[in-house]
Amino acid sequence: MNDAVFIRRIPWILIGTAVVLFLIGLSAIARGDALYDLGEFAPRQRIWAVMGLGVFVVGASWPYHRLKWLSYGLYGLCMVLLVVVFFMPAKNYSHRWIPLGFMNFQPSELAKLAYIAALARYLMHRDSFRNWLGLVPPFLMTLVPVALILKEPDLGTSMLFFPVLFAMLFAAGARPKHLVTIGLLGAMCVPILWLQMSAEQKSRIVSVFTQKTGGEAPDDDGYHLHQSKRVFALGGVWGSKLAGMPIQSRRAYHLPESRTDFVFCLVGERWGLVGCLITVILFLALIGRGLLIAADTRDPFGRLLAVGIVALIGSQTLINTGMTVGLLPITGMTLPMMSYGGSSLLATCLALGLLVNIELRPTYANGSEPFRFAD
Repeated sequence: MNDAVFIRRIPWILIGTAVVLFLIGLSAIARGDALYDLGEFAPRQRIWAVMGLGVFVVGASWPYHRLKWLSYGLYGLCMVLLVVVFFMPAKNYSHRWIPLGFMNFQPSELAKLAYIAALARYLMHRDSFRNWLGLVPPFLMTLVPVALILKEPDLGTSMLFFPVLFAMLFAAGARPKHLVTIGLLGAMCVPILWLQMSAEQKSRIVSVFTQKTGGEAPDDDGYHLHQSKRVFALGGVWGSKLAGMPIQSRRAYHLPESRTDFVFCLVGERWGLVGCLITVILFLALIGRGLLIAADTRDPFGRLLAVGIVALIGSQTLINTGMTVGLLPITGMTLPMMSYGGSSLLATCLALGLLVNIELRPTYANGSEPFRFAD
């Protein structure tokens, strides 16, 4: 591939939207620094961004087909790390991080990408998952990390594995009727899942159906959701950056985990409804470009890898933004490229780098069609 063709193949829309999303998120994190006086998070996020750039370059330049042969080993290593976290000190009553001195590493972030790579390798040239028995191995590969992450506990991250699984199975050629049936069976198992949830997790779900508009903030688990919507409302249409702060009291803007799980609320407060709409449009552009990359490659592993990454980013964005506006239960999940945190940002940069990598190398396969099945 000559230099001109190489440059033309670079997905500049994907890269550009990711950069703008990061800058919007950084402005929201800086706004949180100004509002809450709980430390300077924005300068540290800029440091993570520099590291993330390096991770992105590695992900985009290292021939991704080699990941195929490493995928099972990486998957196993991540499962071990998900066990190691239980021997680490708890933080906020959760065992999610491994302290490394300069950062707290969250293995579940890397586990999501390792799972996608391992599943892509398993599905790339099989037809066994076209029948009921053949669907068992992919689901077992999914249930292992889900069970470990639920135990941490981290309900939000564990929820992401299932939409990724269904998207990759569909892309690989699984029968839609099988996937629909499994989805219905899963819905029937919701009461069992409910019995396994902690009291806090149950209360977060209940709070979605009992939320009220206006009034004083509740003292129970509905407080986060109440304050989330309140901070959104304070931003109005244009946000405090252009229209100013309607209320000067800092207490009205109080929102726990504002720079991580609820950074979208700070976008609404800083840039208003217009800023939120722009953010959503940028995510849609990023996801759409990712799907075009998946459709463009003829390599089965590359296509499934791209589909898994896009499904992961799309699901995480939908769940995070949905929970901040009261449409979904609060689960404690970061917003890709925008929330504060080293593990999350570095993992997202690696995922985006792999998407660029796949776009630059669309013909690793031997010229055959990636998937042979059609219903």
